[in-house]
Amino acid sequence: MSKVSSVVELGPAPTEVADSPRSLTNAGPTSHDDQKGSPTTGEVAIELQEWETLEAKPFNWSLGRKSWHVIMVGLMCWLVTFGTSVYTPGAVEIAREFSASRQAVTLGLSLYSLGLGAGPCIGAPLSETFGRWVVFVVSVPAAALFTLGAGFSKSLGSLLVCRFFAGLMGGPPLSIGGGVLADLFPAQKRAIAGSIFIAAPFLGPCTGPIIGGFVAQYEGWRWTQWVALLAVLPIIAGIFTMRETYHKLLVRRREEALGLLPSIPSPKLRVLLTVVLVRPLHMIFFEPIVACLGIYTSFIFGVLYIFFAAFPIIFQGIYGFTISQLGLSFTGTGVGVLIAVGTNILIDRMIYQKQVRRSWERGDRGVVAPEHRLYSAMFGSFTIPIALFWFGWSARGDMHWISPIIATVPFAWGNLSIFHAAALYSTDVYGAVNGASALAANGMMRYIISAAFPLFAVQLYNSLGIGWASSLLGLVSVAFVPLPFILFRWGPKIRQNSHYETIKA
Repeated sequence: MSKVSSVVELGPAPTEVADSPRSLTNAGPTSHDDQKGSPTTGEVAIELQEWETLEAKPFNWSLGRKSWHVIMVGLMCWLVTFGTSVYTPGAVEIAREFSASRQAVTLGLSLYSLGLGAGPCIGAPLSETFGRWVVFVVSVPAAALFTLGAGFSKSLGSLLVCRFFAGLMGGPPLSIGGGVLADLFPAQKRAIAGSIFIAAPFLGPCTGPIIGGFVAQYEGWRWTQWVALLAVLPIIAGIFTMRETYHKLLVRRREEALGLLPSIPSPKLRVLLTVVLVRPLHMIFFEPIVACLGIYTSFIFGVLYIFFAAFPIIFQGIYGFTISQLGLSFTGTGVGVLIAVGTNILIDRMIYQKQVRRSWERGDRGVVAPEHRLYSAMFGSFTIPIALFWFGWSARGDMHWISPIIATVPFAWGNLSIFHAAALYSTDVYGAVNGASALAANGMMRYIISAAFPLFAVQLYNSLGIGWASSLLGLVSVAFVPLPFILFRWGPKIRQNSHYETIKA
């Protein structure tokens, strides 16, 4: 089967070229140069050839500047995902004020998640056309405005509409953030920054109920929306201290400043929209790696969102927690995420980097089979079902409330570990361009499923009971345990039959 860098049926894709500008000695002088009174051929050629070593290239920035950009991207991703769950502690008050059912109020959580899934489909092509920074500076304030409107809503309908558009406007950083990391670090030096970036969208939903619980109890549900705005203002100020990182845009700007016709043409927005929207869908249906990892990560991410509906049943219904205490019950998931950040970095240092060194010794220039990214998923696949069974059967009136909370620690650890492995594996398998589409496909699936799961969570736990409902989720997760091992064993053969160009390792 022939390999293509993009799906043939999609039509022309944006031209992919190296980040380095062409040399003027190869391009020859142009009339454009003459019109602008550009420097001599030799001067421009020398200046362009130095691009790889210039400080202007993000790869060559200082560690401090790179770290600041990683922190800012992480804060944006934390903020927009914080908005999902900070809403849930005020659900009872919202239902009472608008005379609505709990299921109808839950749509505020689901529609926000749906917006987060759709937002990257808009933001990614815009960032390829206008740059990363412009999308950040537009999307984050726009999300803040809709969040402000949600807090002022006079009806459930207006609240739901504002919640959806807040998620839609806040979604782009979730996809563009990964592009920023790729702009700043080569693949083999991306582990620490990648772990921080990947953890942020998990910490957001974990910290939302903790803060939202106190706010809802003492200030009311409207402040659960407005509290996020307290973080938005410094983040927006921080965005204005960031620089553009997209290599191809920087190259075009540099060539224009030197009076050259761009060697990297500006991509057509229409083509980018087609590729960004259609290619991920094609990969979901025709790429087994993308489909299987997407279903797995979507399921366990959806279970995290089920907790937002299940925790009130357990900790308020059984243990009599107040709203603020209910929020604190999510502390276990936050602890699990933080532990996962450390262990994933440790696994990279102790296992993956050892494979990189061996690759250099063999003369393979550091190229490693992507299956070596799957170790954390192998470990995490066992902790998910264990945690769910533990959680379900320890949440009883005759057992201390701390037990089900502790059970959420290995669940969150396994959740992030599996997603971390899936993200790195997909990027390594498909490369920078198609790897981004694979991650976009994964993001679409995760947030669509996470939007659906809370809608049936209350019925699931009321019908089956806490123990059996959690056990059902645990049994489904058991079925996924072999997946990382299957990919580790047969991944190379699956890659050979891909519709896309994949790594040869």
